[in-house]
Formats: sequence, C-alpha cells, structure tokens
Amino acid sequence: MRTIIKAYPYQRHRILNMIYVSVTYYPSFDIDSPEKWFKRTEVYSGILQYLAKENTVINLKQINYEGEQIHKGIRYIFFNFGKKSTYFPWKLNRYVKSLKPDVVLVQGLHVPLQVIQLRLLLSKKVKIIAQNHAEKPMTGFKKYLQRLASRCINAYLFASRDMGMDWVKRGNLINAGKIHEVMEVSSVFYPIERSLAIEKTGVTGDPVFLWVGRLNDNKDPINVIKAFLKFVDIEPNARLYMIYHTDELLAPIKDMLNDCKNGHAISLVGKVEHDELLYWFNSTDFILSGSFYEGSGTAVCEAMSCGCMPIVTDIFSFRMITDNGRCGLLYEAGNQAALLSAFKQTQQMDVGEKQKMALEYFRTNLSFEAIAHKIQTIAASL
Repeated sequence: MRTIIKAYPYQRHRILNMIYVSVTYYPSFDIDSPEKWFKRTEVYSGILQYLAKENTVINLKQINYEGEQIHKGIRYIFFNFGKKSTYFPWKLNRYVKSLKPDVVLVQGLHVPLQVIQLRLLLSKKVKIIAQNHAEKPMTGFKKYLQRLASRCINAYLFASRDMGMDWVKRGNLINAGKIHEVMEVSSVFYPIERSLAIEKTGVTGDPVFLWVGRLNDNKDPINVIKAFLKFVDIEPNARLYMIYHTDELLAPIKDMLNDCKNGHAISLVGKVEHDELLYWFNSTDFILSGSFYEGSGTAVCEAMSCGCMPIVTDIFSFRMITDNGRCGLLYEAGNQAALLSAFKQTQQMDVGEKQKMALEYFRTNLSFEAIAHKIQTIAASL
C-alpha cells in the first residue's frame, strides 16, 4: 500500500514509495562516462534527486557507455542499443516494463511514436507523464502522431500552462485537462555575499545588469543593447555584462558599441564555465532577456536563485517564471521603447524588495524540491 501524506500548502496530498522510471529516447553518444552525464544534466537531475528522497527513481539513458551507478539516490542505468533503436525502441520499452514502474517520466514531447509503443506494452495502471523541454508543436504527419500519443499519456508538464494550451489550440494535444504547469529545470546556485562574488568577477557599476544567453536572433541581444545604451544617457553608472557561448551576432554588436559614446558601459565577457555563473549572478542586480521564445528560461531561473530581479520579455514561460511580473518586469519582445521604459521603472521601485520576492518565488515554485513535490502531487492524482 502506498503511503499518503500531506504536502506543501499549494498541494492536497502526494503518494510516497512509488517507482518512477525516467526515460530519454534520443541517445547522447558524445557522452562516454556517467560523470559527464551527471554534469551535463545537473539543472534537471536535481528534480529526480528530490523525488528519490521518498520514492524509488530509476533513470534510463543511452550514452557511449554501459553500466549502472547510484548517484545522489537515483539508480542510473546506461546502455547503448545503437541509433537504429531510436524510433522503434523495443528493447528499451521492454526494459521499462520489466522495472514494474508506477510512473514513467518521458523526457520530451518529440517522441510520439516511441510513447505509443510504450503504452501498448504497459498496463493501464502505469501512468505516463511527459515533460516538455522547449519542443514546439510538430506539423504535418508528425502532428497527428502527437495527437494520437496524447491518448496514451496521462499528464503533460509544461513550464507554463499557456504553452500547453497553445498545443491544444494547434490540435497537437486533445485534452487540456492533462496539462500541468511544472518547471522543467531548476538551479544549483544560491545567494552568497556580493563582495565575495565581485572579488571573482571584478564587476563595477550601479546598477549592474547581466545577460546570459546565445547571441542569436531569437534571443535578440541587439534590441537589448540599443535600449540599454539609451538608458545609460539617463543612468550613467549603469553597466551591462554579457555572457554568451555562441556569437552569431557578435560582429554587428561590436560595431554598434564602437560607434556609440556609451559603448564602454557594456562589457562583452564571452563564455564562462557554468560553475563560475554563481559569482556573476551574485554580482548583479538584474538579469535580462530579449527572447521571443523560451521553453522555460534556465539562466533567468538560475539568476533568481541568487536573488536577481528579472527584466524579461512577456512570453508564456517568463510570465510563469516571474509570477506574471510580480517579482520582475515584463516587456513586449522586440520593443525597444518598452524595454527602455522597464529600465526607467527600476529607478523608481524598491529593487531590494523585488529581489527578495524573486528569491522567495524561486524557493517555493522553481526549486528542485518544489518541482519534485508538484510532480508527486500530479502522479497521485492520476
């Protein structure tokens, strides 16, 4: 018999001692050791670690390594069935069945054919929960595969409920009642003394803004830079630091900064190791984003875990991550004037209070523990 206990205030009940099997169908053959996989997935695996505190959690993954390992309470099973098994994963699905799960967590919504095959093997008592990882609705024949797979899946997890409802409106999913708002990632970072962080980063300025993301059209760094350069006319001590690991738009950005009298206010930091972001987030007042689309918003989530106030675009995922702007500011994507207005608003508001709200919202809604509790509650309701 499963043990049922009371959960967080926003929950009713959750069931403990369940067997959760997490499965990822697409292989990652560039990974050749468990340790590398643990490092790559640390912003995701913390959710399973908290589930494992009260349940049995097994994580199946195809990499360039075979074997088992217990890591932070999770039983990892690594295998290599080859690329041919990706679309018709008979061995993997049969292995899932042999583990006698109560819940199967399918990572990603781009595998409808695989999920249909899995459902045919499992009993109806086994619940399938699918987590969206920034995938967009498929089109053509694949759209109807997703629609058919939605009959096989008991619950969908989207970073924002509005994102899931968009899938329903497009006809890829058939039941809005299966959609649940659950963040896909969290953060391994935490607040530290700002002075200690600045010793590492050398950040100057007041206030300090931070960008973490690719320099591509979807992230729209050029709009962010144009608005910020105008803001420096009003707030001369403001500084923006930009961290990025791809540089598609770097050349025009450098030209823009060289041609502007305020170009010195923006520092192009470039790529930093993920662990070093702890110090950058704790050196900063605000985290910025210009994205037109995000599946969740990893960098913003990580920044909030250190107490940064987000200034981000008014898109589905960021509405959720900011509690509809309660602990940050939202502006229309691509709208330079709207972003400049948001910058000006920071001069009049109690930024310290907003930062406290961002940190508290992270802890209660975006942390590994909060996400795991939500998943347990959903599983118990199915």
